[in-house]
Amino acid sequence: MFEVLHFKEIFSVTLILFSVIDIVGSIPIVIDLRKKMGHIESEKATIVAGLLMVVFLFIGEGILRLFGIDVASFAVAGGLIIFIIGMEMILGRDFFKSEPKSSTSSVVPLAFPLIAGAGTLTTILSLKAEFHQLNILIGIVLNLVFVYLVLKSSNWLERKIGENGFNVLRKFFGIILLAISIKLIKTNI
Repeated sequence: MFEVLHFKEIFSVTLILFSVIDIVGSIPIVIDLRKKMGHIESEKATIVAGLLMVVFLFIGEGILRLFGIDVASFAVAGGLIIFIIGMEMILGRDFFKSEPKSSTSSVVPLAFPLIAGAGTLTTILSLKAEFHQLNILIGIVLNLVFVYLVLKSSNWLERKIGENGFNVLRKFFGIILLAISIKLIKTNI
């Protein structure tokens, strides 16, 4: 087990998923949802998002095989999506249309598509082309812990970091995503 457990891989996966999930950049959305709904079900949203990510980690490749697609091709496609997400973060423009917001439950807009959206699921499957599955799983769990902490403390974070601080973080992680996407594409072509 320790042969596949590499802290550098875990760190890389954690950072990549942190950038794609962008829970820090989503705090304004979380705060808006909290105002509309009264409270956020942080535990439930985190668990549902985690289940989606873990299930996709284990059976996503089988779904691809069903369509006759190999992981390397999916990794290139995922790299392109990650590139576009990075561009969104840097330029402040939305290239992907967001889903209509549901007012019935905070789990639906938070767990999917905000936390475990198409970008996150694509990234998880793309990471399988380069990293060991156990290290990806640990990276997912570490991100879920961070997501939960951010959801629980979003009001406090809003007061401490402020809008300008969030903009700087978003742009920084956008640049990291661009570099990651180029590496994914280059490695899998």
